Amino acid sequence: MSSPSKSPSPSQMDTEKARELSPDEFSRQFSMTRRVALLILFCLAQFLDTFNYSALFSAIPTLSVSLNMSNSESTWIISAFSLTFGSFLLISGRISDVYSPKWTFIIGIAALGLISLGAGFLNSQIPLIVLRAFSGIAGSMTIPSALSLIVTLFPRVDEQSRAIGAFGGCGAIGNVLGYVVGGIFVEFATWHWCFWFVTIVALPIAGLTVFLIPVTPKRELDGLPWKDKFHRLDIIGVSILTAALILFIFAVISGSTDGWPTAEVLVPLFIAVLMIVAFFVYETRIPVERSSIPPHTWFYPNFSVVFAAALFPFFWWATISTLFTILWQESYHRSAISSAVHLIPSSVMAFLVSFTGPLSRRISPKWLILSGQILIMIAAILLTFSNGPDKYWRFVFPAFVIGAAGAQLIYTHTNVAIFRTTPPSMAGTVGAIYNGALQLGSAVGLASVQSITNTIDDQNGGNDSFVGRRDAYWFVFALICAEALATLVFYSVRAEREHAVELQDERDRQEAERSRDASRRESTLHEKSDVQRKEGDSGAAVNGVANAVPAGGADAAQKA
Repeated sequence: MSSPSKSPSPSQMDTEKARELSPDEFSRQFSMTRRVALLILFCLAQFLDTFNYSALFSAIPTLSVSLNMSNSESTWIISAFSLTFGSFLLISGRISDVYSPKWTFIIGIAALGLISLGAGFLNSQIPLIVLRAFSGIAGSMTIPSALSLIVTLFPRVDEQSRAIGAFGGCGAIGNVLGYVVGGIFVEFATWHWCFWFVTIVALPIAGLTVFLIPVTPKRELDGLPWKDKFHRLDIIGVSILTAALILFIFAVISGSTDGWPTAEVLVPLFIAVLMIVAFFVYETRIPVERSSIPPHTWFYPNFSVVFAAALFPFFWWATISTLFTILWQESYHRSAISSAVHLIPSSVMAFLVSFTGPLSRRISPKWLILSGQILIMIAAILLTFSNGPDKYWRFVFPAFVIGAAGAQLIYTHTNVAIFRTTPPSMAGTVGAIYNGALQLGSAVGLASVQSITNTIDDQNGGNDSFVGRRDAYWFVFALICAEALATLVFYSVRAEREHAVELQDERDRQEAERSRDASRRESTLHEKSDVQRKEGDSGAAVNGVANAVPAGGADAAQKA
């Protein structure tokens, strides 16, 4: 007689049951301590991604001398990271949604640590730039997956708002503290430690998250074969958009260093625009379930205006950090640490404002975003009067504090708003689109500001002139005014509320279906268990009867 089939182990049954729970029930399976610990690890990953960009600003002068690089060549040490980071966010978000956000995050943070370890040992230009580009790809894998996991672990609106706010606050801190830590390494150690520091933080995060991140709830795509999942990645569409973004960011960065009316800038810029158009046309020609950015995504209530607003926060921080670091070190001859310390008020204020996430439960994100935009208007005007080393406390300090508060308000509440207006199943892709907007705004905006500053300063006495910086701040003022007007006119609070009700009804329906499916599966498991137990009992009875037959009786039966 064949042996009965092996029944599932209790741990397997518990895992399957956990994956069938609703998001709220699933999150309650884990202690608040574990969820907060994971949030801290995700925030550290966000910190590293922004630190990896800003820390090298303090190290660039020393690094350029060490590697015998010109100013335009040294720019690519920083730009290589932002170029690939921004370009590969979408494919990383798709991988996270289609496969596993847990392993996407772990592989990304581990690769970031290992690549940074290797970069710290290099003393050659080209290999260092190449590894910086690879570290941008690794970093891009951590952000969409981390946001997807945060949305899963903190499904309640109030908890999710606080978690996303803290996540964003750590990005702001990493952006500014990168200057401080980078300055300390340059002054007291070597620029190589800017890379080794990332390794020291990233590898322990990878090790801890292997054990702490739980198996996520079952999703719509979990039952599909590997081949069908691969098709859902939309490799063709994502490749077109990734190539377009690489060419576009390359053209913008090159334009700020080499000048705009050159073939090196105009040709890739023209090709990038054509490829972006081709991407959106292609996305309309394929089934919605295989599209990386389904066309209807842009028509979710307020999605487009929130995307536009998200272009600004990182642009603001990158602008003030870059312009003032260069001004203080090259014109005022301050040390790297002194320059970095003067940026700390911006970091502190951004961190404090990051805890305003729960306000969006009582006040529409529209008014919070608009408040942030008005604060940046005030800060930009103050900076136009900051011409001189004695103007820090009168104009620069209040501008840093007010501007950081405004930028963080925009960052926190665009982050909250964009996830409110889209279904949780798209969390990874939406996180990629959102962070792509942040990076695109930073790259394009900063290149534009540097181009304005350099062009005008060259006509008015070089770097020591304040005219170029003043005009750059008026450019920032004009941009934020345009964004504030768009937010005021196109952000619909009524549509936001109606869509929130629709999403809640959809979640309730999905939870009801999930509960029915879980009940049916549990009933099936019990039926299988009863059948296996009966088979085991009957098998034992047969064996008992066979053992009770006398030897003679067995011989007689054999003869018969």
